[in-house]
Amino acid sequence: MRRTPGTWIAAAATILLAAGTVAGCSSERQQSAPSCETTPNGTPVAATPSAGAGPGKDISTHPEIATGYRTGMTPVHTGAYAVSTANPVSTKAACGVLSRGGTAADALVAAQMVLGLVEPQASGIGGGSFLVYYDAASKSVEAYDGREVAPAAATENYLRWTSDADRTEPKPSARASGRSIGVPGVLRMLETAHREHGKQPWHELFDPAVKLADGGFPISPRMAGQIADSAKDLAVDENARAYFLNPDGSPKAAGTVLTNPAMAKTLGAIATDGAQAFYTGAIAKDVVAAAASTAGGRTPSVLTAEDLANYQAKKRTALCTPYRTHEICGMPAPSSGGITVAATLGILENFDLAALAPDKIDRDGGKPKAEAVHLISEAERLAYADRNKYIADPDFIPLPGNSPQTLLNKDYLRKRAALIDRNHSMGTAQPGDFGPVPVGNAPAPPEHGTSHISMVDKYGNAASMTTTVESAFGSFHLVDGFILNNQLTDFNADPLAADGTPAANRLQPGKRPRSSMSPTLVFEHAADGSRGNLVDVTGSPGGAVIIQFVVKTLVGLLDWGLDPQQAVSQMSFGSANTPVTGLGGEHPSLNTVDKGDHDPLVQRLRELGHQVSVDPQSSGLSALQRDGSGWVGGADPRREGAVLGDTR
Repeated sequence: MRRTPGTWIAAAATILLAAGTVAGCSSERQQSAPSCETTPNGTPVAATPSAGAGPGKDISTHPEIATGYRTGMTPVHTGAYAVSTANPVSTKAACGVLSRGGTAADALVAAQMVLGLVEPQASGIGGGSFLVYYDAASKSVEAYDGREVAPAAATENYLRWTSDADRTEPKPSARASGRSIGVPGVLRMLETAHREHGKQPWHELFDPAVKLADGGFPISPRMAGQIADSAKDLAVDENARAYFLNPDGSPKAAGTVLTNPAMAKTLGAIATDGAQAFYTGAIAKDVVAAAASTAGGRTPSVLTAEDLANYQAKKRTALCTPYRTHEICGMPAPSSGGITVAATLGILENFDLAALAPDKIDRDGGKPKAEAVHLISEAERLAYADRNKYIADPDFIPLPGNSPQTLLNKDYLRKRAALIDRNHSMGTAQPGDFGPVPVGNAPAPPEHGTSHISMVDKYGNAASMTTTVESAFGSFHLVDGFILNNQLTDFNADPLAADGTPAANRLQPGKRPRSSMSPTLVFEHAADGSRGNLVDVTGSPGGAVIIQFVVKTLVGLLDWGLDPQQAVSQMSFGSANTPVTGLGGEHPSLNTVDKGDHDPLVQRLRELGHQVSVDPQSSGLSALQRDGSGWVGGADPRREGAVLGDTR
């Protein structure tokens, strides 16, 4: 079993006791706790600086630093409502809203505002979000798009060089320059969802975050590890340096109490005047100035006050597709997550996955069979191939046939499934052929850090929301107490594919970059074929690997009968359409010595032609599942998250 450093264990205990929140109880079968209060669950959280993203490192499966693995986590059982976020302080704030009669839309606001303080490396009001929301009264599923957009003055080569006349790369990099900053969208999106589904006053939902910002909160082990990993880049920005680093330039350690009066002022303005206070006026002026800063030799953004003032969140048609006896509802484009998850499952529907359940299922989810990993990874290769070529902002680039159903047609997916050789990996799949299309097959840019919230309220409403500033600490620009995103690096920097045709996901003015965020709701099929009861809520951070994290969780829940904690705790595995199949090396059942050479699962996959990586994978999954009259939930052992709700 992997050991966590004693210093991090001590820090974790200090932080979580100070916050008053950790997930769960100790019962092997069930845990419950007083409403919105928790006790330790699993081994303590750890964080390992430099284990994840850093200079010169491949971060395709390491969106943020690795945080070890909390072994032996047990599911949390609640009554009428439940919430899981990636940080226990945020979970408690959201649970408090639910306990006072708030809806899921209300609690989302409180959770996001607190996450921006306690997990600024992953999300915040300077970023964007996708939300899939279930309204129990109307039995409708709604999709909210709060994705960032490119400035109106940006060009298709905006990320490649300073200007058409000066073809030097942005400094110090496209990500850390002003060029990566998109117009933030999460506040407009949350305001729209709250206006349509909220019960509690908007301004009250900011109270927990304002109190934390003013009164202070201890840096968690995960946040401390990421500060240490990003210290060099944070030091370039004057505000970020003062907030995250000590006067001597060293990173602030776990347990250090942070206050953020600037953020308290910002949140107070938004609480009083709504999202408009962010998109116009003093805050907007400060955002534009920060993005345009050349301090430290940074290449400036062309973001304007008009870009902010004109931003609109969008409601889109939720993507709902059948899978065996259930209906899976996810996010449509410009997120590729809903389509790619649905395509993967549609391919897998042609195989008997129930016969390939993990071996020796325990609290950590057991160990997957090589045959299951092979089939699921091959299905993902095929689905990612179509994703990479065809999916982008649908307001700019139409999908084949102008509908996601072209990529999800059962006959088409059956033909894709027939391409899978059960005895050998295809390595890299080719996209399907839909005749002449206006886009080329461009390589997918890497995606990075994010956070996720799953919740159900006592009225039967549910929300699955994935929220992000993109890479850890976004663009490293801190303004008025919050981090600005680097979301535009999710565009293809090169606007042309290898054959000279335009890339679907190229940067265009006012366009939203493609995402892999996959907030997901699962429903039963009623006897008459209509939508039945909501049964599962899930999603994850993790950049482009989100799709794989969500697929393995859905398969665990729906095909293998795992409980929500086992489903998220089980080993992470999959492929993003390269010859490499990843197995999460943080999982205790995997022998990672000598790059997995001695592990039977790794050996068998290599025999099947897979190039296997056993690098740690930094998911942040959560899953809630209906359990009689109540709910049972699981939080990812790879992060600090917690599940809370009312007692039953």
